[in-house]
Amino acid sequence: MRDIDIKWLETFIVAAKYENLRKASEELYITQPAVTKHIQRLEQHVQTNLFEREGKKLILNAAGQRFLAAAKVMLDEYHHSLASLEAWKQGFEQKLIIAAAPQIAASILPQLLKKFIFLFPEIDVQIKIVNSYDVLQFVSEGRADVGLTRLYASQQGLQCDIIFDESVVLVAPYKEIENDEATVLNNYRVITHNHPTYWNDLLKNIAQYYTIQTMEVNQIEVTKRFIEAELAVSYLPQSMIQQELAQKTVCIIEANHISLPTSQTMLITKIMSEEVKKFVAFMKN
Repeated sequence: MRDIDIKWLETFIVAAKYENLRKASEELYITQPAVTKHIQRLEQHVQTNLFEREGKKLILNAAGQRFLAAAKVMLDEYHHSLASLEAWKQGFEQKLIIAAAPQIAASILPQLLKKFIFLFPEIDVQIKIVNSYDVLQFVSEGRADVGLTRLYASQQGLQCDIIFDESVVLVAPYKEIENDEATVLNNYRVITHNHPTYWNDLLKNIAQYYTIQTMEVNQIEVTKRFIEAELAVSYLPQSMIQQELAQKTVCIIEANHISLPTSQTMLITKIMSEEVKKFVAFMKN
C-alpha cells in the first residue's frame, strides 16, 4: 500500500470543516472533482468511508470524526518537519515559539525580542499572537514553548512568573492635558474591559466618586484610536501609550480620588528546554 499523500489529508480536513464540496474546492483552489478524488484515495488508503454523501454535501461519519484528529496531528507534524528543515537551512540550531497577548506584542515585546535575537542568533523565534486566555492553553498543549500574558496561570503543570509590573493610568485626548480627573470622567465615556484583569475592581472604585458612562471595547489598539478621536477616555497600562504620548495625541490625567491598579506581565512556561531556559533567564534579567 502506498504512503499516505499529504494533499489527501489537507483536502480531508478542509472538507470536514465545511462538509461541502464547493466550499472546500474554493478554499483549496482545486476543482470539486479533485476534492472528490483526494477523498476517495484517502478512503481507499484507510479502507473505510469517512463521509456520507448527499449530492455536493459531505457529512462526516463516525469513522471520519475519529480519523480527523489523527489527520490534523499528521499534517501538523509534516509542516513542523518542513519548518525545522527550513530553519536548519537558514542556520538556526534551536526554535522557540512564543505565544503573546496582543497588548504585550504591541508594546514591550518588540524591544525585548530585538535584544534576545541579538544575544541568541542561533534560535529561530516564532511569535503567535493570541488572546490572554488562549496563551495559557497554547503553552499547556505544547503549541507554544513560552507565553506572555496579563493573566496569572493557576493550571497544574504551568509555571507562572511575574516579569513586569507597571502603572495603569487615566488616558485622555491630548487637548485635555490641563484638565483634572473629575473633568474628563464627567465629559467622556470610559472605555472598559480592554484588559483582562483590573476592570471589575476599578469600576467599583470609580463608582465611589463619580457617575460615569461606559463603553466596552475589547482591544487596546482600538481603545487608543477612540481616545485620539476624542470619543472617550480609558485606564491603560502606561507602556501601551508611549508612542501616542510622544506624538501628543493622548495625555495622562493625574489621579485625584481613584486608586490606580497595576498591570502585570506573566511569563508562562511548562517544559524547560535549553532555549526556554535562555529566554526565561533573559526575561528575568
